[in-house]
Amino acid sequence: MKDGDPRDQVEIAVFSLIDRGLTELAAAATPEQVTQLTKLVVLVSEWAGRISLTGHRDPLEMAGRLVLDAAALSKALPELDTASCLADLGSGVGFPGLPIAILRPNLEVTLVESRLKRHHLQREIRRRLDLTRVIPVLGRSNEVEVRPSEVVVAQAMTQPSRALELMRPWARPGGLVALPASESSKRPDLPMDFENLSLREYRVPLTGLDRKLWVARVARP
Repeated sequence: MKDGDPRDQVEIAVFSLIDRGLTELAAAATPEQVTQLTKLVVLVSEWAGRISLTGHRDPLEMAGRLVLDAAALSKALPELDTASCLADLGSGVGFPGLPIAILRPNLEVTLVESRLKRHHLQREIRRRLDLTRVIPVLGRSNEVEVRPSEVVVAQAMTQPSRALELMRPWARPGGLVALPASESSKRPDLPMDFENLSLREYRVPLTGLDRKLWVARVARP
């Protein structure tokens, strides 16, 4: 690229926004990880310009509402500090799973997505960013082979009570399920073998957005 190329300027702005957001979160991240997150935004924005992938098209909006949102979610789940694997059900273009995978490189992240174009993008991102511990899976979570995980997330998957039912097979005994909730969401019905349902709250840095998160554990036998 030539000096002053608008694409360079966009990448610089995205890098700066992500870096400031992570600093506000007090989330430890290396310059290499911020660069990877920036490349993630660029790749998604390039694909979004060609096919309908996400409602967020502007790279800076993606950086705030997708990447920093995922980073804030990760920060609200300290259980990830000791977990080895996470499943992101209905992952769309790869959020929140891909940013979490970048920020927590020791974590194996399974992305389950039923729409082919989004799955192809996940595979391309995995290849381009060398995310060897990311596993894209094509299909519905209740139709593909289950990979039981220590933490399971599902963002905008379906109604909360139904989402918990679908998440249950993916969670190991004693595992954690995390379900982002809307401001007006009511306490979901809890499947029989879940316990300790609680509501956590967190804020997405630089956006002023407040989030809620239902968290529960699967009972041990």
